[in-house]
Amino acid sequence: MNRQPVRGEQLHGRTDGPVTGPLGGRAGTWGEGQRPRAVRHRLRRADLTAVARVRRDLRQQLAHWGDAGRSDIAELLISELVTNALVHTDRGAVVTVTVTDRLRVEVRDFVSRRPQPRRPTTEGTSGRGLMLVRSLADAWGIRMHGVGKSVWFELGHTAV
Repeated sequence: MNRQPVRGEQLHGRTDGPVTGPLGGRAGTWGEGQRPRAVRHRLRRADLTAVARVRRDLRQQLAHWGDAGRSDIAELLISELVTNALVHTDRGAVVTVTVTDRLRVEVRDFVSRRPQPRRPTTEGTSGRGLMLVRSLADAWGIRMHGVGKSVWFELGHTAV
């Protein structure tokens, strides 16, 4: 089954298989009586120390879900999205991590400007974040809100 975008959302990547979370368009794929585990972080403007905290919390959350050693991709991608939100906007961000049979990470900022993927240079330190998300996530996208946007990615259980 292919996932269809909800209003205001762009989908990228492989979208076959179950999709969960607030943008999934259905209740989810967890078993009877189970609920997804969701964790939300509010990040202050320009607080780059939050990147390490969010990554650590994700690692702890995934340790209860599966093989913690396989969370490297998820940690890299969450680091990239959080860093982008804090560096390229002048406001804070909200990170929501939902774990069911899939991992879904959303990073919402409060600036309506769409992210512009850049071509990385050999000397530059930017331009790699969305390229990594596009390459490593099973699915990813951008959802515009009345104020701001969410950039999200999903990984299936086998990728984490």
